Amino acid sequence: MGENIKLARKRRKLTAIQVSKRADIARTTLYQIEKGNSSEALGAYLNVLPVLGLQNDFLKLAADDELGRELQDLDLLK
Repeated sequence: MGENIKLARKRRKLTAIQVSKRADIARTTLYQIEKGNSSEALGAYLNVLPVLGLQNDFLKLAADDELGRELQDLDLLK
């Protein structure tokens, strides 16, 4: 996910400083996000996504829960 965020930033021709200021996070935090560091707070990711116009992409996370639906269907067949 970090690499995707970095690519999105570069495609928009935004500097890391611009994104970090707009997201109200430290530049080092953005650097860690772009590295894919899982220890960064989810809130920091959520601050960055709207800056890049990707806020709706987060809503797609786990939206298509195929395994969950299969398990539910198995349970319903019992």
